[in-house]
Order: sequence, then structure tokens, then C-alpha cells
Amino acid sequence: MSVGVLLLTHQAMGGALIAAAQHVLGKLPQTLQVLEVDPRADSTLALRNAAASVRELENGEGVLVLTDLYGATPSNIGEHLRELGLHVRRVSGLNLPMLLRVLNYREQTLDELVQTAATGGRGGIFIDHA
Repeated sequence: MSVGVLLLTHQAMGGALIAAAQHVLGKLPQTLQVLEVDPRADSTLALRNAAASVRELENGEGVLVLTDLYGATPSNIGEHLRELGLHVRRVSGLNLPMLLRVLNYREQTLDELVQTAATGGRGGIFIDHA
């Protein structure tokens, strides 16, 4: 068993990151889903859909929810998942290095994977010192 991963993002971002990750890694785990929130979406319905995705991904190890922008609608929906009693942790600031790192360390516990996600996201940032 492994931790489920839900990408909860603005429209088109999650799908693009999954396509890029698949290009790099090839096969992706089945315990990975994307839920993209349309800007006109009803927040209550989006929360219900996110909760359904978490319940589908949950296998006793918890679900890591990766959101693209802290404070935006997808991230706020992710915050409310815990209030529903779901075993989730949320990390915002999703980027491709973060996602690849998470997918490469699927054997970790949820708490470990949270730290791996954050480290991967920050570690993927490079400033050219030309």
C-alpha cells in the first residue's frame, strides 16, 4: 500500500503536470488523481468532488493533496478536507520537481511524503548566477 496523491489545481494545470510527469517517468501509479477546479465552479460541489476523490484514493495510509497556489480556491478546498474528517495533508506551491519527487518516494508515510514534497518543490528552484 502507499499514500494516495490528489492534485487539486486550477484548470488545466494538474493535467499538464501529470502529462509532464508521465513523459519523464513513464508509468504513473494508480493511486494518483487530478481534480482541476474551474474558475466558475461551485465551491460546495468542488469540495464534494475532492472529498470523493480522497475517499477513492484512501487505502489506510492517507492522501497527500498537492495544490498549486496557497490561498486560492483549490488550496482552500484542500484545507476543508481535513474538516470533513479525512486523513489528508496538504502542500501548496505545486511544481513539476515536487510532483516527481513525490512519485519517486511513494513508499514513505504521509508525514514523510509531506516533507519530501516541500523539499522537492524548493529544490527544483535554481537561480542562474551568470
